Amino acid sequence: MIDWKKHIESKPDKLFGKPVIINTRVPVDLILEKLAAGDTIEDLLTAYPNITKEDITSCLLFAADSVRNKIIFSKAS
Repeated sequence: MIDWKKHIESKPDKLFGKPVIINTRVPVDLILEKLAAGDTIEDLLTAYPNITKEDITSCLLFAADSVRNKIIFSKAS
């Protein structure tokens, strides 16, 4: 399995500390939003030629780790 920590970084002087793909200014949340909107990995690789498939997978793994073991309550009506 890919170690997302080798692909994602967060530094206060880069995009106000938002998690980004290392050596880019491409934020993790942008990649996640585009995947959720239906963009394919190939679409993202074309749109952002400085990232790799492993970078995209790392964004998904980062998101999974971020919500793992957290209690999330829905606002069901």
